[in-house]
Amino acid sequence: MPRQYLDAFFDFYVKGTLDESVVRPTVQEVTGRPPRTFEQWARTHDRDRVIANIGALVDKARAEDVPVVWVQHSDDNIKRDSESWQYVPELVRLDPEPLVHKSYADAFEGTELEAVLAGRRVGRLVVTGAQTDECIRSTIHGAFVRGYDVTLVGDAHTTEDLSEYGAPTPDKVIAHTNLYWQWQRVPGRRGETVGTAEVTFAAPGTD
Repeated sequence: MPRQYLDAFFDFYVKGTLDESVVRPTVQEVTGRPPRTFEQWARTHDRDRVIANIGALVDKARAEDVPVVWVQHSDDNIKRDSESWQYVPELVRLDPEPLVHKSYADAFEGTELEAVLAGRRVGRLVVTGAQTDECIRSTIHGAFVRGYDVTLVGDAHTTEDLSEYGAPTPDKVIAHTNLYWQWQRVPGRRGETVGTAEVTFAAPGTD
């Protein structure tokens, strides 16, 4: 029986980065970089525009009765209930919308996310958030290998500047992720990258 396509909109924004919820400190663990403060998170690349785009997509999803699933990250560097753990004030979850708590970069790992999606008969994910090079990449790959179609919104995810640790600048990290994700194809499912203005919640075509 064909899988019914519904879209799940992931909003991952924690105090200036996206939850990261979509936000994960593997680089911190490797480099010994200290935990980030709210002021540092607030300097993530193109923060205000990314948050505005996420807000617009959340509104669109709600208006079209599309499930909105929120993911919130915590670990040794982002303590649960701390200031840096909170969502940015511009993005407000409604009580009926599921909130998935995670402690690994991949939002599926060790969480009830897959059960949440199955209960809503979701087959395609529309992903936004932070950090691009941590939880965003881990989660889109995690979703893809679990059988979901995955749409990455190219102007609705972001990351912090880790160039002092040898990483590319945030604009290049984001551009590269957007570039390679648009070509993801395997039998029966696909990945794509689109801008906020191009997002639709209809089932995508398949190759």
